[in-house]
Amino acid sequence: MFTAIFAANDQMAYGANVALYRRGIRVPHDVSLVGFDDLPSSSYFTPPLTTVRQPGLEMGWEAARLVLALLEGGEYNPKPLAARLVIRESTALLRSSGVRWVHPD
Repeated sequence: MFTAIFAANDQMAYGANVALYRRGIRVPHDVSLVGFDDLPSSSYFTPPLTTVRQPGLEMGWEAARLVLALLEGGEYNPKPLAARLVIRESTALLRSSGVRWVHPD
């Protein structure tokens, strides 16, 4: 049995949650669930979805700077951008003494 799902994006995590629910698998009691994107609806999802927030606005600015540099015939070294894990209730905590689920409540 698997213990976690890391979906490619939040919408896929929503779908995984429905599939798990239909099979009687509880999130996060039986399986932890993590998405990627931190869509606004993810904090209102049941249970609220743990997800990775990426800096979308900054990514857009860096892409625009890159295109402008290429159009001008120059080079551009993009600055590194950091993603951030936003922990919510769709993931369970593990005790360091072994694999045992501890519900955040």
